[in-house]
Amino acid sequence: MAETTESFGPEFTAACRQLTIKDPESILSFSRVLDKISSELAKSDQARIALGSDTAIWRPLEKVWKDLARAHFTFWEIDDSEGEESDETPHQATLATLCASVARFTRNLVAGIPDNQSSAFPNEPELRRLLHYYTSWSAMEDEKSIAVARLLTQALSNLVTGHEELMGRLWETYLRLPEDQVIIIRLLGSPDAKTLLSTLVFILNCLHGSRKRTKLLCKTDVGVRMCVSLLDNMLHLFEADEGSIGAQAFDIGYTILSHIIEQGLAASLYKQFTIQDEIITPHQTTLLKIIDSYLQSNQMTLQTPIKPETIQIHISLTPMLTRTFFSLSRYAQTSIRHSLGLDIKKDDTDHPDQSDLKRPKSERSMSPVSASTNHTGSPETQNQSFGSLNSLDVMLPKACEALVLVTQCMVTIAIEAEENATRLGLEDNDDPKTNMKNYFIEARTSSVGVVESLIELLRLLDKFLPRINFGRPVSPTGRSTSSTPQVQGQASAADNHGFAYLKRDLVRMLGILCHGKKGVQDRVRGAGGIEVVMNMCVIDERNPYLREHAIFTLHNLLKDNAENQSVVDSIQPSEDWGKVIS
Repeated sequence: MAETTESFGPEFTAACRQLTIKDPESILSFSRVLDKISSELAKSDQARIALGSDTAIWRPLEKVWKDLARAHFTFWEIDDSEGEESDETPHQATLATLCASVARFTRNLVAGIPDNQSSAFPNEPELRRLLHYYTSWSAMEDEKSIAVARLLTQALSNLVTGHEELMGRLWETYLRLPEDQVIIIRLLGSPDAKTLLSTLVFILNCLHGSRKRTKLLCKTDVGVRMCVSLLDNMLHLFEADEGSIGAQAFDIGYTILSHIIEQGLAASLYKQFTIQDEIITPHQTTLLKIIDSYLQSNQMTLQTPIKPETIQIHISLTPMLTRTFFSLSRYAQTSIRHSLGLDIKKDDTDHPDQSDLKRPKSERSMSPVSASTNHTGSPETQNQSFGSLNSLDVMLPKACEALVLVTQCMVTIAIEAEENATRLGLEDNDDPKTNMKNYFIEARTSSVGVVESLIELLRLLDKFLPRINFGRPVSPTGRSTSSTPQVQGQASAADNHGFAYLKRDLVRMLGILCHGKKGVQDRVRGAGGIEVVMNMCVIDERNPYLREHAIFTLHNLLKDNAENQSVVDSIQPSEDWGKVIS
């Protein structure tokens, strides 16, 4: 092996001297030499070190990269001047073969050898230009071009991985380029799972151990655009078969997003996805799904108490989750009141988060469900069910879907905070700065707290979403709605996936917040929440285990609270209610 290794340098430089970039036969001969050397380099660190220590190879390699890029862009300029795509010529195909061989050779030569990486790094601009060429729309339709792009991506990744200085230089350069020149964004749009996997590995390697580079990703325009592409990929990779390249790519993408969460930058990234006059955007919803999954997968157990770094993650997320909860809850309440023809509260209509309701009806609402809707807010109107709606806000299901995710995140954090306080003997510590459950309890917006917002939203949802009992919608009065003509459209609209689990998770969070908190119990009573919770002690197929969570919440409301117990005692239970609490 030693003799073979020593001959690589002279063999490579001799092949470079003989290369004529315009001669297909010369190109193929040169590619064969490179592929043979590449195969040996892949087997041994010593082979890479030995070849890299031969300083005579680096200038010829740099010339090959420059000539290769120049030759490709000569053809590109010709194609552009013709105003249409030209069929691939034999020489273009030969250039693609040469590009693949040079990329493979460079990838193997620099892998894990810092000195080789430093010597090869001056070729990065040409490598980037070629990647830009091979990730064009037309190139990504060709299998051979996709394979070349994949090799170039691997070469780029190996060029900097593990070399802190080079990774920093490259990352800052890329995130300050004009968006149309950022090859990472193009690569994230590749239809090839292997190319996507290589790209995600490259991104993960660049972010590893660097808060500065992660911060650039979350706060620069190009970085945010990369995150948008990443989240789009997470959606379509989610269904990838276990063990497939797509599933591996999903796992790497999840690791990248987990790193963002662990660096305390998820809230900043969430804000970057905001679009004016939109209550929630698709990428915010996807990010909430990732955050929810991350929090649940890292929950403490009896064997593994919560880690200090996990507490810091909760602290970084809690203000954003609270603001988002208030915003989504206000929006949902206003939208439901509008749909039911109820009075709109001034605090809701004046809030900037309700701007969606100020847009033309044609942009946000479906056609009226019933023309006989009463708009006066009279008792008759307030008793309306879902069947006599004024209109349906098409953004409401999306807002409710996000609200479920936010609520689940808040529930996880509140449970962890309470269990940690119990473990440390700090149950009586009400400081919201150290106990995130107390943060949720004390948070206010427009003088309304989380508790009061929960109760009002549950009250409205009980009118808006008749429960489904064994497959048949049931109105809040307990009557089946299937025999009422004007409610026939109710199930199809209300069964939108955005409403699934909403009541259950809201009542669950209320139960957690009032657990062991006399002040919260009293606030619930003052807001009329006890009756609302009692109405939730029912079976609803749209909200599995709603009854169980409502009973648990009612138990927490009544425990050691004589005033709340008196409210329940004063309510004349119906026969059905007696069965629920028995």
